[in-house]
Amino acid sequence: MTIIDKNWDELLEEEFKKEYFRKIFSILKEESKKYYIFPKYDDLFNAFRLTHYEDIKCVIIGQDPYHGYGQANGLAFSVNRDIEIPPSLRNIYRELNSDLNIPIPTHGDLTKWANEGVFLLNAVLTVRENQPGSHKDIGWQRFTDEVIKLINQKEESVVFILWGKFAQSKESLITNPHHLILKGAHPSPLSCFNGFFGKKYFSKSNDFLIMHGRTPIDWSL
Repeated sequence: MTIIDKNWDELLEEEFKKEYFRKIFSILKEESKKYYIFPKYDDLFNAFRLTHYEDIKCVIIGQDPYHGYGQANGLAFSVNRDIEIPPSLRNIYRELNSDLNIPIPTHGDLTKWANEGVFLLNAVLTVRENQPGSHKDIGWQRFTDEVIKLINQKEESVVFILWGKFAQSKESLITNPHHLILKGAHPSPLSCFNGFFGKKYFSKSNDFLIMHGRTPIDWSL
């Protein structure tokens, strides 16, 4: 049975067999009888399907999906083109513009980044409508921690961008000296002026990739 796709299924085969992983979907089945669950099932593993393991150049870790109706599309910080750009993503765009002089996009769909090798991973892959953090304890973090550890094992150099305290709590999983960790405050309007802006995450990522013989990321959208 295909869970994500052939690429990731082979890497995560043992994880998929574990009881906790099966239990996640039992919980989601019951929850879906009472709540809207986001993202929709078909989008749940979009970050994985759009960015294969061997193509990963950069990992951006989010906490959990957007909880408003129709917002979450399976990529951290991303929304579909017909959805208003969320405040955190607007601030990411401001920093992108300041750093690389890339025009501020008019939409919030980060699929192009995913296709460029930017793995947009939420640590928790689902959420109830209008209840942020509602699925933080159902097992997703055990799964995504294993995914981060798997990426940490890569011999090719990867950039990990950790925005905010939650993402930075995953730093202990990134032990490979081949990789670069870039940290800053969360881009939320509540915290962005306490150390998010001006850190040049995007140009530093590309400088690092070039230095290690990898093709830089085209961050334009």
